[in-house]
Amino acid sequence: MIQNSSVPLSEVNISVPVVMDTMAVLRCPHGCAPLPSCTPLTRVVTTWKISLRDKPSCTKAYRSDTDETKEINCTDDRITWVSRPEENPDLQIGPVAISHDGYYKCTIASVGGNFLHEYHLQVLVPPEVTLFLSRNRTVVCKAVAGKPAAHISWTPERDDCDTKEDYWANGTVTVQSTCAWEDPNVTAVTCSVSHLTGNKSLCKKLLPDTNQLAKLHIIIILIVLILIIVGPFGFLTINCCRKCKVNKTEASPVFEEDEMQPYASYTEKNNPLYDTTNKVKVSQELQNEVDLTGLHTL
Repeated sequence: MIQNSSVPLSEVNISVPVVMDTMAVLRCPHGCAPLPSCTPLTRVVTTWKISLRDKPSCTKAYRSDTDETKEINCTDDRITWVSRPEENPDLQIGPVAISHDGYYKCTIASVGGNFLHEYHLQVLVPPEVTLFLSRNRTVVCKAVAGKPAAHISWTPERDDCDTKEDYWANGTVTVQSTCAWEDPNVTAVTCSVSHLTGNKSLCKKLLPDTNQLAKLHIIIILIVLILIIVGPFGFLTINCCRKCKVNKTEASPVFEEDEMQPYASYTEKNNPLYDTTNKVKVSQELQNEVDLTGLHTL
């Protein structure tokens, strides 16, 4: 490999976000040097050095004076030259996987100087969004296996929900937010997931509080049981009261007559008028007897 050490290395660092399962192309300057004057660039050696996580570095190189290509520790068939390296030194990756997340350095040695383009390829993974009822009026929103981690918000707005993140070995993150909606006036909620690959919202209707319904059912059952148990006794009590009233009504004249008898007797015995009348009646009876006796004598 030939490198012109008399000219300082010009570096360009670029961050490139790429959505998983898409095609990515990383460009290396080959028309002219990346300088304001755009100096014509005569490439002698083009080298791509690829550093991926948990893998040994891969090197792809092309030497123009000998028309020679060389690869060291490059085993991924999805990382290739866009075309013949003497025609185009750009690198192509596709379809992009999580394993392609890493650093890609293109170095060009030329008679005009040495130039370095470095890319940080960030593979974006859209999370799988789910929304479901857990218990009662508790709602769970999950953004599963996203890269980077997604952000979850709620409508109506809440800031007291229980949110947790689970990090996986492949670099993805699962975010879960759990909210309990106790306000009966809230009949539907919306979970909004924000992510670099796009935003997504899901809506869920809330059911009435099962605890309140259970309490209401218990109260209704108790009322029915009380009516079933107490009802016959109440009917008998009312019926007995009605009979007692009828009996008292029928017995009242006799009671009044019995009560009047002593009074009448007392009146007869103690009334002077009554005594005089009695005497008159007795005298009259005696006179009648005398008359009858005289008649017999004659």
